[in-house]
Amino acid sequence: MFDVAIIGCGPTGAFAANLLGKAGLSVLVLEKEARPYPLPRAVHLDHEMMRLFQSAGVIDRVEPDMRDTEGHLHVGADHGVIRYMGTVGKPRPFSWSNDYFFFQPELEDHLRDALEAYANVEVRLGTAFAGLAQDADGVTLDLTTAAGNEHIRARFVIACDGARSAVRKALGVELDDLDFDEPWLVVDAEVDGPVRFPDLSGVPAAANLQTLSVMVCDPARPTTVVPGRGNHRRWEFMLLPGEDDQAMMRPEAVAALLAPYLDGVPHEIVRATTYHFHGLVAQQWRKGRVLLAGDAAHQTPPFFGQGMCHGLRDIANLAWKLPLVLDGSAPESLLDTYQAERDPHVRAVISAAVATGRYICVLDPMAAATRDETMRAAAKDRESGTAADLIPAIATGIVAAGTPGAGDRFIQPRVGGRLLDDVTGAGWRLFTAVPAPIDIAARGAATVIDLATLDDGGAVAGWLEERGVAAVLVRPDHYVFGTGQPAALIAQRDALLARAPHGLAGPEPVAAHQGASS
Repeated sequence: MFDVAIIGCGPTGAFAANLLGKAGLSVLVLEKEARPYPLPRAVHLDHEMMRLFQSAGVIDRVEPDMRDTEGHLHVGADHGVIRYMGTVGKPRPFSWSNDYFFFQPELEDHLRDALEAYANVEVRLGTAFAGLAQDADGVTLDLTTAAGNEHIRARFVIACDGARSAVRKALGVELDDLDFDEPWLVVDAEVDGPVRFPDLSGVPAAANLQTLSVMVCDPARPTTVVPGRGNHRRWEFMLLPGEDDQAMMRPEAVAALLAPYLDGVPHEIVRATTYHFHGLVAQQWRKGRVLLAGDAAHQTPPFFGQGMCHGLRDIANLAWKLPLVLDGSAPESLLDTYQAERDPHVRAVISAAVATGRYICVLDPMAAATRDETMRAAAKDRESGTAADLIPAIATGIVAAGTPGAGDRFIQPRVGGRLLDDVTGAGWRLFTAVPAPIDIAARGAATVIDLATLDDGGAVAGWLEERGVAAVLVRPDHYVFGTGQPAALIAQRDALLARAPHGLAGPEPVAAHQGASS
């Protein structure tokens, strides 16, 4: 019996296999396709994902193919800036940049290749999920291969099988519809030269349009222009009422849409396809020993590029909890905190993306002019943020709620030229400006870092001082458990892990369930 079976070997599934393999679990990865999908889908991730790749030991593989960019620019109907979420000149408390663009087939190759280092991870391609049954000890998966049907056993299953998740359907899990469904044409191209933009006004002097994700909120045709790695570029064109999906994907229609941006610029179309941008969240992320992650659990409109990021955050959350449950250090009910912690993140970003989508998709010229005026007035009264600022603190679950900074993502300064996590290691970490009881480190409760010995230019000490606290306990997924006195933090953490109260996420365990993909 495997500790964990992962269904789906896209970026989320492959990342899960890397983290769980590194944790020493026996892992089986099942992927119905015999070969990786060759075309780009997701294109954007943020600093938190780069830190997670760092944690999984794959950062040296993926970073060379990432393009570091500078944020998001929204342009109104009159081609004047209405919103700027730029990062030029801003501090980088996590060391990584806020925005990176990539080519998904390359990223998947890197993540899959990294799995070869783990003798405890097995990958089976061309193996499709057909159904499952649960009992008190594990899950039996029914699988279909070219050679016929087979059955395997795993103590837990993570479904990373995408938006049409056969596992979610087999479990009978319904989706909450957050009331956003818009058709868009997505065009990827390799471009040998700079993209052309219409004459824009109000663009910050430091902003480089070639390194920004630019949303042109023109009621004549809302359009997003996205930078990519190397010379890859993406356009997303909103389809207007009455336009036919198939007709808009024809080469002549695509060429007409691209002409204002690429007329005279050598380029090659990689693909052109239509999508419906959705806002959907699974009502239950856990049923018994089966957990949904990534697009199987939620689908996010792409306006802030957080769709794939959500899936990787899901896995980072599960990757430190599952080993504790599997080795008996925590009750199975610890897994109820998964949805309790992650669902608010996803809904906050979807809510922001849907709100953004609604003002982007305004097609009435007079309404668009009013929108532009209102947004410019509001921008004068608020400081420009970034897409990464949309993630709220964890408020419920394994956190010392009410302590300053609890649930926030913890900073990652450089320490003597190296990144903090590389210096201090993974797992639970206690950063303290006061002496900590010797037994904390001795019994493996956490790695204790005395700030007097940390060559980080005072970054962590400054973080503590801003919050008026003596110590901070950081979770393995880099979120702050809580702040306060060292011994009290460890005691509170241990108490929460020991009881892992039911009711945080809602779903009750199920003894067994069976179904087939549709």
